[in-house]
Amino acid sequence: MSNGKIRDFDEITSFLGDYGLFQILIMVLLSVSTMPAGYMGVIVVFVSDTPEHYCRSPNSSSRNGTEWEQENGFHYRGSWMGPGSCSRYKLNENWTEKAAGFNDTEQCLDGWVFSTDKYTATIVSEWDLVCDNAWKVPFSTSFFFVGALIGSFISGHLSDRFGRKPVFFFTMILQTVTALIQVTSVSWVMFTILNCLRGLGQISNFIASLVLGSEILSKSARVTYILLGHSLGFGFGYALLPLFAYFIRGWRMLLVAAALPGFLFIPTWCLIPESPRWLLQKGRVEEAELVIRKAAQWNRVPAPEVIFRAGDCLELMQNKDEEEQTYTYMDLMRTHNIRNITILGVFIWISVAMVYYGLSLNSSNLHGNIYLNCFISAAIDIVVYVATWLLIDRAPRPTLLFTTLMFCGIMLLVIKLVPEDMPIMVQVLALVGKIGVSAAYCFIYVFFTELMPTVVRNMGLGICATAGRIGAIICPYLLYMGLYSKILPYIIFGTASIMAAAVSMLLPDTRNSKLPDLLIQTKHIRRFSCCSKETLSTRPDATEGFKEVN
Repeated sequence: MSNGKIRDFDEITSFLGDYGLFQILIMVLLSVSTMPAGYMGVIVVFVSDTPEHYCRSPNSSSRNGTEWEQENGFHYRGSWMGPGSCSRYKLNENWTEKAAGFNDTEQCLDGWVFSTDKYTATIVSEWDLVCDNAWKVPFSTSFFFVGALIGSFISGHLSDRFGRKPVFFFTMILQTVTALIQVTSVSWVMFTILNCLRGLGQISNFIASLVLGSEILSKSARVTYILLGHSLGFGFGYALLPLFAYFIRGWRMLLVAAALPGFLFIPTWCLIPESPRWLLQKGRVEEAELVIRKAAQWNRVPAPEVIFRAGDCLELMQNKDEEEQTYTYMDLMRTHNIRNITILGVFIWISVAMVYYGLSLNSSNLHGNIYLNCFISAAIDIVVYVATWLLIDRAPRPTLLFTTLMFCGIMLLVIKLVPEDMPIMVQVLALVGKIGVSAAYCFIYVFFTELMPTVVRNMGLGICATAGRIGAIICPYLLYMGLYSKILPYIIFGTASIMAAAVSMLLPDTRNSKLPDLLIQTKHIRRFSCCSKETLSTRPDATEGFKEVN
C-alpha cells in the first residue's frame, strides 16, 4: 500500500468535488422524491376529519338529510333535533313539530346528517365514525403509524442486505399503489389495513432516500442535502396538501391526487446509482468504481486510473477475515458505544416524533380555518429547515438539539397559563412551539446519520425511526384526550420535549467529523463531570463540564 496510509472514502472521492453536476442531480431527484412522503404522512388531517353533524330524522333517506334539514338543520339542530350530536329528542310522527318541550332523548337510530360546508365526504361521514364509533378515527391514524413502525424496522435490514436503491424504488411503488387501492375501500376495516401498508411504504421510502443520498455525497453536500434538500422536499410536500385538499373536497379523489405523482419517479431508476459505500462494504469494488467514474464523467473531472486500491479503504469497509461481513440488528448492541447511541436515540426519536406529529395532526383542532392552519404549520417547517441549515455548523450538535427541544417544551407548557377564553393565544403558542420540534425533527436525521457507522447505518436509523413511530402511534390518542381536557395533550407533549432535550446533551458532537464506517469508529457518549475542588485543581480538563465515556 502506497505510503502505508489508509485513506477513507471521503478522501478517496474528493476529486469529484462537492457540488458538481452529479451531486446536484442526486440532490434534486432524491429531494423531490420526498414530497409524496411529506403529504402522505399528514393527509389524515383532511381524509379523517369529522364534519359538523347531528342526528338524522326518521323521514330522511339521504345522508345529507331532507331539503329542510339541508337548509336549516345546522342552525336549528339544538332546538329541533336534540341536545347534542349523539342523541335526539324522541319524536312524534310529525318530526318537524318543535321539540322544546320534550325531555326524553334517544340515540341517533337513523344515522347522522353531516355538513358539506368543508368536505363532500370524509371517511367519518361515509362510515358514520362518530359517537360510539368515534374511536375508529384515531385507531385508523395510529394504524398508519403501525405500518410506519414495521417499515422502519424491516426496511433498514432489507436496505443493508439488498441495497439502498432497490428498496428506495420498491417502497416508492408500494406507497403509490397502496394509496390507489385504498381509494376503492368499501369499509373502514379495509381502509385501515391499507393505511398500515401505506405507512410502511411512506417511512421506508423516506429513510431509504435519506441514507442513499447521505452515502453518495460528501460531508458538506450531505448536510445541505438533508436540510435544504431532503427536509425541504418533505416540507413542500406538506405545504401542497392544504392546496390539494382545498380544491378536492372528497377523500377518495384527494388520495388519487396524492398517489399519482409517485409514478413520475420510476424513470429515474437509470439516473440514481447504488450507494458506493454500500457496494464497498459488500466487497463489490468494481461496481463502486463504476459509480464513481460515472460521477466523474458527469462532473467533467479526470478520475484516477485506480480509485480503490487493495488494502486502502477496503480495510475499513470489509472484514479482513471474511469475504463479506453480514450485520444484523444485534450488532447495534454489540459494543458499548453503539449500544449507548442506540438507546439514547430510541428515547429521543420517540419523544420528537410524538410531539411533531401531535402538533401537525392537531391542525384540525386549532381555532380558525383548517386549510390555513395546515399551510401555516407547513410553512413553519420550511422556514425552520432553512434556519437549521444556517445554524447547524455554528453550534455543537447536542447543544442545537437541546435548544430546539427545550424551546418547544417551554412554549407548550406555557399554554396551561392561558385562559380558556383566549383560543387564539393557544394557537399561537402551539405553532411557535412547533418551530422547535420541527427543527429537532429534521436535525435528528442529520445527527444520527453521522453517529451511525456505515455497516449498520440503515438498520440504526431504522431502529430509531421505528421508535419514532411508537411516539406517532400514541399521539392520535393523546389528541383524542383533548376532547375531555384541551390542555392535557400540550402538557404531555411539552414534558416529553423537555425530557428529550435533557437526554440529548449526552450525545457526542459530530460537527466537522467524517462518517464512521465500522462499529469500532462509533463515538463515545458524554457524561457530566461533577468534580471536587481537589480534582479540579489536578485535572485541567475537568472544568470543561462534559467528558467522554469510554
